[in-house]
Amino acid sequence: MQPWQQGGQQRGMFIQTQPTPNPQSLMFLPGRQVMESGSFEFSNARAAMVSPLAKKLFMVDGVTGVFFGSDFVTITKADDYNWAVLKPDVFAAVMDHFSSGEPLFTDQETLAASDTAIHEDDDEIVAMIKELLETRIR
Repeated sequence: MQPWQQGGQQRGMFIQTQPTPNPQSLMFLPGRQVMESGSFEFSNARAAMVSPLAKKLFMVDGVTGVFFGSDFVTITKADDYNWAVLKPDVFAAVMDHFSSGEPLFTDQETLAASDTAIHEDDDEIVAMIKELLETRIR
């Protein structure tokens, strides 16, 4: 049964894309507010640990950067990846996030309580293992 055939009023998300001056970056417009104010940039998966959406996006092979703006998410990809391959996975991650109702950022208490939270006193190898567990296994 299709969503429009069900009794409830379900509406799919229509995500548009827009090119940027950088051919390795593409802007995804989910048609709703992303950041209430300001912007936030994630340059790696470790930095993305504070955001469920950014964490999901870094799980997509080829994603090297994530930027949140007021009503858009910009993804930067590695040179050797093609947008035709990456786009469906990015669309899925964005749709899953916004339909789940998860917050854009995890509060610090929840993050600190996580068994894979990276602490300042963690050895670099331990931090890398925790990052891999959080971004690739969970």
